[in-house]
Amino acid sequence: MPRKYILLLAVALGVIVLDQWTKYLVVRELTTRFDDRPTLGERLSAMYGEPPPQGFDGLHYRSKRYIEVSDSFFRLRYAENPGAAWGLFRTLPPATRGLLFHVVSIGAVVLITWYFSKLSGKDPQERWALWGLPLVLGGAIGNYIDRIARAFVIDFLEAHWYDKAAWPSFNVADSAIVVGVGLLLVDAFVRKETPDKETPKQDKSATA
Repeated sequence: MPRKYILLLAVALGVIVLDQWTKYLVVRELTTRFDDRPTLGERLSAMYGEPPPQGFDGLHYRSKRYIEVSDSFFRLRYAENPGAAWGLFRTLPPATRGLLFHVVSIGAVVLITWYFSKLSGKDPQERWALWGLPLVLGGAIGNYIDRIARAFVIDFLEAHWYDKAAWPSFNVADSAIVVGVGLLLVDAFVRKETPDKETPKQDKSATA
C-alpha cells in the first residue's frame, strides 16, 4: 500500500476514534444516559441505539452538569445538534434533513477520497493536502456516525466571552474539519502547478 494511503487511514481513523471516545466520555460524565447502565456494552447500546424522546429542554439525553474550564471563556457542556455546522438546516423536517445529510456526507467522502487519490504523495508541496484531506475525512465520518446512530450530533466544546457572546458548540470532528479545511486553503495558495514543457516550434524556413 502506498505510504499516502497509510497516512490517510491513520489520520482519519485517529480522528474518528478520538471523536467518538470524547463523545462517550461526555455522555458518561455530563448526562444521565449511562446512570443505570454499569457495563460497557449497555452504555454503547444506549449511546448508539434509539435515543429517548426529547425533553422539555429539547435534548434527548438529560444533562446533569457542565465543567467550567475557564469561567470567562470556555466550558464543557453537553449539547445536541440535529442540523449542520452552526445549527444550519435544523428546522427542516427530520426526513428531509436526514436524506440531505446522507447525500452530503457520502458525497464528501467520495470527493475527498478521489481528490486524495490524485496526489502523488511525493511532492513536498502536497504536504498540506496530504494532512488536510484525512482530517476533513475523519471529521466528516465522525459526525456521520452520530447522524446514523441517533439523527443528531453530540457537541460539548463551548467557547464564550463572559457569557455575553458565544461561539456555537462544537466537537472534535468539527475541529478536525476546520483544521483540515485551513490546511487545504494553505495548499491552494502554496502548491504550484508544474508548467507544461513547451513543444519545440517547427522551423518555418525549413524546406522539404
